[in-house]
Amino acid sequence: MKFIKLKRTFREGMDNFRRNGWLSFATVSVLAISLYVISITIILGVTANMVLRNIQDKINVSVYFNTDIEENRILEIKSKLTGYQEISSIEYVSKEQALEQFKKMGDKNPSITQALAEIGDNPLLSALVIKAKHPSQYDLIAKAITNSNFSADVSRIDFEENKTAIDRLSSIIKLVEKVGLTLGIVFVFIGVLITFNAIRLTMYAHKQEFEIMRLVGASNIYIRMPFVFEGILYGAVSAFVVMICIFITSKFLAPITQGSISGGDIVSFYFANFFIIFGGLLISGIFLGTLSGVIAIKRYLKV
Repeated sequence: MKFIKLKRTFREGMDNFRRNGWLSFATVSVLAISLYVISITIILGVTANMVLRNIQDKINVSVYFNTDIEENRILEIKSKLTGYQEISSIEYVSKEQALEQFKKMGDKNPSITQALAEIGDNPLLSALVIKAKHPSQYDLIAKAITNSNFSADVSRIDFEENKTAIDRLSSIIKLVEKVGLTLGIVFVFIGVLITFNAIRLTMYAHKQEFEIMRLVGASNIYIRMPFVFEGILYGAVSAFVVMICIFITSKFLAPITQGSISGGDIVSFYFANFFIIFGGLLISGIFLGTLSGVIAIKRYLKV
């Protein structure tokens, strides 16, 4: 008996959803926009952080030494730096090794080979390539080397340019997250308001039916449940729409993110996390739709 009642109230909710026509379309559209803005902000935030980590994994501190510094002295300094707990690895690159690497680049760019031929001598410096255990420790390592007792042997440290790029990228990510979440909250409020009004109008259209149902002994739950299901349908349909929109957006952004994300591009990320994204959207959509329905019921359905 309970199952039959549940089935009837669910069917009534679906009928309300269909009868509202353009109002249902507008409600689903606004809810979908709300969920889309929030989900895209989260996805972009996650992928941007993946890109940032990818960049951070590739950066290092290169410490270049003066031309008159012997190899033994550089290896001695390397031995001292190995004791730094912030450093995960140190690689010594001699002038000759650096020149060979530079010549390989010249295979693709003839101007490099031409420039080396004009200079004649090896213009490159010996260096120590240092990787930190955590990206935040590079600045500390660079400062420690600058203030060390062997700083006079150092020609330059090329960390500042990398640091500026990472700081700028981090600032952009934080700004996008703040703007996206702010817009998402605004659209969520609008979505709940629109859904609330759609259900309220449905209640008004069925006002006489409520009186008849009450007279024949229908319970309050039986009268209210169709509107809860209506709200759930608004949220569920919105989640499906947003999944399609996110896929289209991912296809559009795929060329930009190619190679920047481990495993491929943002489309690969979308399919790899498909059920997590869809589950989150479905739960969020149903929650917002149900919340709107419950508020409307408490405010306007006096049964």
